[in-house]
Amino acid sequence: MATRLICVTSGKGGVGKTTVVSNLASALTELGQNVIAVDANLTTPNLGLHLGYHLAGKTLHDVLRGRAKLNQAIYSHPYGFKILPASMSVNDLQNVDVGRLPSAVLGLMGKADYVLMDSAAGLGREALYAMQASNEILVVTNPDLPSVADALKVVKIAERTDKKVLGVVVNRVQRKWHELSDYEIEKTLGHKVLVTIPEDKNVAKAITLKMPVTEFAPTTESSLAIKQLAHNLVGREFHYPKITTAKNLIERLASWMTG
Repeated sequence: MATRLICVTSGKGGVGKTTVVSNLASALTELGQNVIAVDANLTTPNLGLHLGYHLAGKTLHDVLRGRAKLNQAIYSHPYGFKILPASMSVNDLQNVDVGRLPSAVLGLMGKADYVLMDSAAGLGREALYAMQASNEILVVTNPDLPSVADALKVVKIAERTDKKVLGVVVNRVQRKWHELSDYEIEKTLGHKVLVTIPEDKNVAKAITLKMPVTEFAPTTESSLAIKQLAHNLVGREFHYPKITTAKNLIERLASWMTG
């Protein structure tokens, strides 16, 4: 099994990397892919919180401290993919060797089609080791100047270390006049915008329920954008589903009742 190691990263915190990782894992699984989502943000991990594994018995922290084997910290999610969570305990930050992250991730080779790493934001040691542990980079940004400027730093580091930049995911788009366009973002970063994900109140609701928004509200624009991204990664064409309007539904019911 050829495993794709993809680091989902950004130059700025709060752009929505964790949301992208948790939902992309679900969307890829729907396409028949074997996926492991890894919380590589050791200082402020949230992937387990998004997916209901924030109180896991064994975590990536335990693996990096040599207190657990890799397979002991991997859990099967109800939606079909696997998750390697990090610990949310402040106490677990002690004696963690982040330099062991690449070798730990290497142990996932052959165990999945895709390993998605939710990186720490910025260019600190955690983020750099997550990038080092990967073969490919997926850059997440918001359509504002600070986010894109910081994303450019990530792109430059990835290129200097010979990592393949798959493209850019523009998240939390509100379609306001002051937001940067896809063209402006592509021109700045030098890489294609793969999808734009609109701001969606269903995302927060799904996180509260500890489930992917692609499962909670599968036909919203944000969910469809994530599914389009999954199709892009596996090389399949994505077809947006036809949404039945209320009027058409009423017409169909009336036609059925009148025989």
